[in-house]
Amino acid sequence: MFTLPEIPVSTGAIILDAQGRLLILKPTYKSGWTIPGGIMEADGETPWQACRREVGEETGLEVQRGHLVCVDTRPAKKGRKLGLRLLFHCGEVSDEQITRIQLQLEEISEYRFVALPGGIELLRPAVRRRVSHGLKAGARCRYLENGKRVEALS
Repeated sequence: MFTLPEIPVSTGAIILDAQGRLLILKPTYKSGWTIPGGIMEADGETPWQACRREVGEETGLEVQRGHLVCVDTRPAKKGRKLGLRLLFHCGEVSDEQITRIQLQLEEISEYRFVALPGGIELLRPAVRRRVSHGLKAGARCRYLENGKRVEALS
């Protein structure tokens, strides 16, 4: 009997301030820094809806616009299925919006805006690679595997 694959999907958001610095978050449940985002719910939520919901839950920011800049696969490992990661570039937030950031303290302990390109070194390796490609993508969407370009698809 044929079984449909169950592939976990998560979304992330590139959000910049007026100086072009990247918003990063310090999660309480894992080491390192990350960007806003999280797992897409299996109730019919779309990737864009998941991105907007996760940004709102984690930061209180309301994302209105964005475009898909990366589709990435996280390789399967022992006890973990292959995962699909979608990265949206959500543009710039104003200084006023930044003053209204409210963290979801159960999941996020702090946030900061970091200068590029050096600031992305604080991100976990796979997220760093994905964000680096996403920042360079422009209007195109890049296909990645484990945060790395696939030469045959360049």
